[in-house]
Amino acid sequence: MSGRLVLVSTPIGNLGDLPPRAVETLKACALICCEDTRHSGKLLSYAGVSGVRLAVANEHTEVARTGEVLGLLADGHDVAIVTDAGTPGISDPGARLVRAAVDAGYVVSAVPGPAALVMALVVSGFDTSRFVFEGFVPRSGRERTERLAEVAAERRTVILYEAPHRVARTVADLGTACGSERQVALTRELTKKFEEVWRGTLAEAAVHLATIEPRGEYVIVLNGAPPAVEADDEAIVAALHAALGGGADRRTAIATVMEQTGAAKRRVYDLALQIPR
Repeated sequence: MSGRLVLVSTPIGNLGDLPPRAVETLKACALICCEDTRHSGKLLSYAGVSGVRLAVANEHTEVARTGEVLGLLADGHDVAIVTDAGTPGISDPGARLVRAAVDAGYVVSAVPGPAALVMALVVSGFDTSRFVFEGFVPRSGRERTERLAEVAAERRTVILYEAPHRVARTVADLGTACGSERQVALTRELTKKFEEVWRGTLAEAAVHLATIEPRGEYVIVLNGAPPAVEADDEAIVAALHAALGGGADRRTAIATVMEQTGAAKRRVYDLALQIPR
């Protein structure tokens, strides 16, 4: 029989959160793929797991490790994937090994457990019925601007990850994109001794971050965008006059006003026809 590839979730801070089934699974594997052998070695020592080989499979080596993993699976051995903290494949290595195993026809399973994004969401106080996980936003350029604009328009609760040395800038950029009054929860050091959950507006968050030295990876939970307020006919006509007065032809003016107001094309078109050429 072929072996299984098992993604094993590990504690995001508190080692006591390691579930018993994770320990038993790790003991039964021929190989444990991890981000850092020193870090995972300490976890295995705490859990009483010994005699299992560790191999680095991080963002740089995950692809190169694929052949060895598939070979072990073919020989009937189980292989585990762990990361330094949380669930493998979620803003951490693991997804490419999973894809390779699936494509090769092997069984892929998981031992569920801690995930910082889930904990941050449920303690945020925001809507948990519908949410979006964005992970780390791009660091600069047009891609960052476009992603933040998408986040600002998202009606569902949005969860982001950010490094401590970049969190102040990201919160400031979110304030520009979303408006300073959007509600946010900043969480850090989850499950650890100095766990912190801070709640307020983006404007207040910027002030808060300016008064401390951010430490530990942050999970940012952003309240969803409020429903768009539909513009009335008077506002649409005024916007059409402004666009036409600026030199736009009727077709371009209609498209511009649709984007500005969110009004339906037929409604804007009918109002535009009432404006004398």
